[in-house]
Amino acid sequence: MAEHPRMFRDDDPHLAIVRRHALALPDAQEKVSHGRPAFYTTKVFAYFGGSVRLGPGDFEQHDAAVMVLPDAADEPALRQDPRFWSPAYLGPSGWLGIDLVDLDETELGELLDASYRRTASARLIRRLDASDA
Repeated sequence: MAEHPRMFRDDDPHLAIVRRHALALPDAQEKVSHGRPAFYTTKVFAYFGGSVRLGPGDFEQHDAAVMVLPDAADEPALRQDPRFWSPAYLGPSGWLGIDLVDLDETELGELLDASYRRTASARLIRRLDASDA
């Protein structure tokens, strides 16, 4: 199987912001998955960059974006927000993407926190809650 091409620059200032927030979460790590930075504990909770499928073999790239798995209670409202888009491949599983120019760091942190809580173990969520107290 062919390796995916690298679709980011390590010195991207948007990636630096996502890294700062994502890697501050308990036991969060970064790896490259499908050519993009992915943030995870045992499961991925965020990707830097993404795409929207326009048609068979046709994609619109969103290189300065983050893809997250939102809190189930917030997902319907976020889907109504025109800033969010359904990413190729992950959209049917509930993931959403948003371009980083469309949100501030507080909102980014909240989205990453919610996605982390959907994927992290109960032990890690307790650690996160203890650090917030």
